[in-house]
Amino acid sequence: MRILALLLASLLTLAAAPVPAVRTVYRHAALIDGTGAPLRRDMAVVVAGERIASVVRDRALTLRQLRGARVVDLSGKYLLPGLIDSHQHIATPPGRAKALALLRRQLYSGVTAIRDMADDVREVRALDAMGRSGAIAAPEISYAALVAGPSFFADPRVAAASKGFAPGTAPWMQAVDEKTDIPATIARAKGTGAIALKIYANLSASLVARLTGEAHRQGLAVWAHGMVFPATPAEVVAAGPETVSHINYLAYQAMDRRPQSYQDRFPIDYARFAQGDTAAMAALFREMRRRGVILDATIRVYAEREKQAVRKGEAPRGATELAERLVDQAWRAGVAISAGTDGDSPRAAAYPSLFDEIELLGAAGLPPLQAIRAATLVGARTLRQEREMGSVAAGKLANLVVLDRNPLESLANMRSVVLTVKRGRAYPRADYRPIGPEEMKDD
Repeated sequence: MRILALLLASLLTLAAAPVPAVRTVYRHAALIDGTGAPLRRDMAVVVAGERIASVVRDRALTLRQLRGARVVDLSGKYLLPGLIDSHQHIATPPGRAKALALLRRQLYSGVTAIRDMADDVREVRALDAMGRSGAIAAPEISYAALVAGPSFFADPRVAAASKGFAPGTAPWMQAVDEKTDIPATIARAKGTGAIALKIYANLSASLVARLTGEAHRQGLAVWAHGMVFPATPAEVVAAGPETVSHINYLAYQAMDRRPQSYQDRFPIDYARFAQGDTAAMAALFREMRRRGVILDATIRVYAEREKQAVRKGEAPRGATELAERLVDQAWRAGVAISAGTDGDSPRAAAYPSLFDEIELLGAAGLPPLQAIRAATLVGARTLRQEREMGSVAAGKLANLVVLDRNPLESLANMRSVVLTVKRGRAYPRADYRPIGPEEMKDD
């Protein structure tokens, strides 16, 4: 009897013992670690299970690290952290086939995480769960619940992303005013699984401040538009959000007259910025730096609108030039800048829109290492996940991307992905299936 008990105890101990993590050693890589540090050649990254076990000079690898490991020779290749798009919308309205196709292209292009900036969270939550389980090829998704003034909710996108709810009543898209129970509103938003509150439009400065304070008290991040109409950029920044989006919204701070609602927006006076840096923007950027507010610039939004104008035979108004000029001023002022797109590439494009944004950040004045950092470590900060991802470091998730060409010679070389690694699982670019027309039927 005693022998049987000992045998059972031994079996239970074996069953409870952790299964050794499968190890992969990526050798002889030229490493760009995402922190902004210079490229390091002939580096090795040891991956155990879903995490990075160590990052060492290749010559410092030990026999113990190599024994039994799968070895991948990256001689002549460039190893970076997995990329992060800090401004995406994948479910307005929900379209499963389209979303799966776009997410697949993102992952096989090296994008291992995205920040979803307000959608139908029922669909976003399902897509994220499938991606995390490995059921689909997709980046991990962190998402927001949205609040705005009641007058915003006539916007047709609200109905598209909250079917089954009257506009402004879905827990992830709530209308608020001075009489709203703010703590209850934030609690409902948090209950959706959102990691952040997105403050969108048609709210006063006092409401922006109250919403931000309560969201932080309840543990949510705050992602705000650069101007919340009528709340000015300076008033939004003073409330203390983690990020503000859309660089040209910030330009309203330097104007004598500003729109009083989202629906009544009017063009920026470009002439005001023609002579270079303005004092109003300098003061705003100083405050953003002091508070650690990240700029989600979305230059690509302005570039795409101008391309559309040209296709229609219209003259571009200079929005992209202004965006690049302001991003350059923000960068020189020490503001942290993330790479967010607020849109995606056409179906036939080989790579998603994040690659456009990275190149535009470079055109705006960010050095290549810093443009890459905007899409890696700063992107992770927008998700509050810089301890988990965003750089190649021991203990972090094994989210990696391998390039065939040197992105420091040209940011266009980012479009040379040969391998993505997400939580230790490899996704060779050669296995990527381009998006078919039938997959975009929901577009």
